[in-house]
Amino acid sequence: MTVGAVFVTGVSGSGKTTVGSALAAALGVGFVDADDLHPQANVRKMAAGQPLTDEDRWPWLHTVGRAAAEQADRGVVVACSALRRVYRDVLVSECPQARFVQLVGSHQLLAGRVAARAHAYMPPSLLDSQLATLEPLGDDEQGVVVPVDGPAGAVVEAVRAALGV
Repeated sequence: MTVGAVFVTGVSGSGKTTVGSALAAALGVGFVDADDLHPQANVRKMAAGQPLTDEDRWPWLHTVGRAAAEQADRGVVVACSALRRVYRDVLVSECPQARFVQLVGSHQLLAGRVAARAHAYMPPSLLDSQLATLEPLGDDEQGVVVPVDGPAGAVVEAVRAALGV
């Protein structure tokens, strides 16, 4: 199976960037961190501990989807929260070949990870709002759910096995 466009999704601390970049390296494809595509207004808002609104997200999600579509023929892995179904639908509208990997873990695990790291604009205080927003992948969505309670290498292998890549 070809890689196409794989979106590694989940809340803060789930390992989107770590797993996504390692998956891209293992597959020999490009990697995009959707956080790098946020407009400065979104970055300022998050850095101040304010959750983004849907109005903040729509233009960013379209940009992320287009960035993935531009690389899908060569293969690309994109780290992107994509917490709600409507957000994933926007990504698919821009990149129809999108497949999703939703990384999941316990609140305790995620909170510990978030507290142990320094992130430019994702303070630990936003974890609970992200968990409240998170919608599981629907049965009709192209994707898999992968637990993140093991080491990153094991999670990457679980993702590869689940996707067949």
